[in-house]
Amino acid sequence: MSNIGLIAGNGRLPFLFAEAAKAQGLAVHAVAFEGEADPALAREVASLTWVKVGQANATARALLSRGVNKAVMAGGIGRVRSLTQARPDLGMLRIAAGLRSLRDDELLRAVAQFFERSGVQIVAPTDYVKSVLAQKGHLAGPALTAQQQRDVEMGCEVATTLGRADVGQTVVVKDGVVLAVEAVEGTDECIRRAGKYGGPGGVVVKRCKPNQDLRFDLPAAGPVTLEVMREAGARVLAVEAGKTVLLDAQLLFTDAAKLGFSVVGT
Repeated sequence: MSNIGLIAGNGRLPFLFAEAAKAQGLAVHAVAFEGEADPALAREVASLTWVKVGQANATARALLSRGVNKAVMAGGIGRVRSLTQARPDLGMLRIAAGLRSLRDDELLRAVAQFFERSGVQIVAPTDYVKSVLAQKGHLAGPALTAQQQRDVEMGCEVATTLGRADVGQTVVVKDGVVLAVEAVEGTDECIRRAGKYGGPGGVVVKRCKPNQDLRFDLPAAGPVTLEVMREAGARVLAVEAGKTVLLDAQLLFTDAAKLGFSVVGT
């Protein structure tokens, strides 16, 4: 049986990848970040090693010790946690020393290059689970009103501009007004902030950053996103087709229909 590595953060994507890789006859050897990955992942993989956020050398050693020469990076790492609780080892310090900034894309590319120099090629998890990528068009819930469609278009324009600066992937718009943009707090808190300041009716737009490396940090949404939208009073979720990961997509669509929320792929 061939080996594949999984460098696992939070969320459902590590589980979806492990399931798909096993179905393709691969033995999945995971390295998981403490405080981020779900311990239940241990039941879905051939082996699991825990490391702290920022331990690049330890991650590479764990993968190589299992005979892994190809791996994916799946799942998120909270930005606040990465800033306040990281425990960088010598490998990560060497990575950081070669960076001009700690922007997400530049850092992740440098991390991938570090692993590849160590002997582990980084590939995209969606190469194994293409079905999780959002399709284009109306996906669930009511058809958009004319104003909601205009808000989606505005959100896409703003999100693209934010992405060029490597700031965030989520924008919330209502009646032509930008209520919130994602920064260090992440998508869920961005949506909550929009509800606090703009009230119900927000349109949530998630887009990939221009020129983003599709091997990691793709925008993602799932049933939890809808729950946060319900709390905040948002009514529309618009995601970039072909570049957004939909976690538990069928449940997402079913929940959206029950809540009267619209989900579209742009």
